[in-house]
Amino acid sequence: MDLSNDIVIHIKDGDIEYLQFRKLLEYSDVISHCYSLGTNVNFRTFSKNDKINENNKDNKKNENEYEKVISDYKNLCDNIGLDYRNLVKGIQKHTNNVKCVYSKINKDEPDFNMEEYENIDGLVTNKTNIILSSTSADCISLLFFDPVKKVIANTHSGWKGTLQRISVKTIEKMVKEFNCKKEDIIVCICPSIRKCHFEVEEIVKDMFLNEFKELGEENLKEIIEEKVIGQKWNIDTVLINKIILKNIGVKEENIIDSKICTMCNPKILHSYRVEKENYGLNTAIIGLNNYKHKNK
Repeated sequence: MDLSNDIVIHIKDGDIEYLQFRKLLEYSDVISHCYSLGTNVNFRTFSKNDKINENNKDNKKNENEYEKVISDYKNLCDNIGLDYRNLVKGIQKHTNNVKCVYSKINKDEPDFNMEEYENIDGLVTNKTNIILSSTSADCISLLFFDPVKKVIANTHSGWKGTLQRISVKTIEKMVKEFNCKKEDIIVCICPSIRKCHFEVEEIVKDMFLNEFKELGEENLKEIIEEKVIGQKWNIDTVLINKIILKNIGVKEENIIDSKICTMCNPKILHSYRVEKENYGLNTAIIGLNNYKHKNK
């Protein structure tokens, strides 16, 4: 299966597979990025307490799985020329909290499961020794890049994050902390569940109607579609993000959508709604790459 289209390129290198945005590849001298593919890799990490707690019956299993995650990250980062030890990832909790990253905490391992990143779903940096990671399995990962100020961001926006407009919060953080201009920022929308499969109950539909009523009746008709009369609605969270980003000043041509649905491609992408409680996670990675991995 090849997911390449006019927006993304599907890269296969041995057992490693990932997507890259054609637009961001125009700046490959400045940044490296990718979105992982393959259900044989899983970026679902455990907390350190789960990993080392001697009283935990699943300790060995969790430790093995944690080491597998680290290995998968290392292989992926090696392939795009970055040092996995510089990875930073928030403990995602479907918030609209966005944090700037100015330095690493751990010296020789990624900053995963760190108290400093509890309840953080968006990360921003201008540092060349920081790699930003987010994970998802139907939720949207968004990669941001300002080629003028050389600032990057990586944000996890599930339906709850979309309701809280975390994509807009990320732009605002880039503008406030790094003097970015909205019209310069490129936003790439990674694979996620799409309107074709994002089916919700009335209570969730009403939340979206109430939150985004300023978008107007015509937009809402396109965003929310009734599938089963009075029972089920399909919602286009990708379109919502496109509209609210455009409305705050991001150029339409700088909002780049992968056009790929996770639920439509379960053989190569993790999907929570397909895999249920045993779900795996895809990862999106972006780093300023004038700090290249020495071994690459």
